[in-house]
Amino acid sequence: MTNKDLEVRCPCCDTSITVDPLTGRILRAVEPDQRDETGKPVVDGERWDRVSEGVAERPAKAEDKLEAGLRREANRERSLDDLFQKAKDKVKRRGEGELPGDPQQ
Repeated sequence: MTNKDLEVRCPCCDTSITVDPLTGRILRAVEPDQRDETGKPVVDGERWDRVSEGVAERPAKAEDKLEAGLRREANRERSLDDLFQKAKDKVKRRGEGELPGDPQQ
């Protein structure tokens, strides 16, 4: 929790709710049975492992996204070159003196 996050307790169920004041999003909700005697959330080992695995996978996912973006850029240049070549060929088929969209055709 950062200093700017708001922590409130529900008066009905005593759930501790952490809210981001800028977005209004609930960042965490901790029910009374999920807190220790000091009021801090109890960390579930299984949940911790899942989160740790997710964090460990982030660099690989980021690298995959970068590679996909680079491939897309390389293909984009090729696609634009092909499109330009097709347009040039179309102009040649119409004739050198005629303009595309010329009403006198």
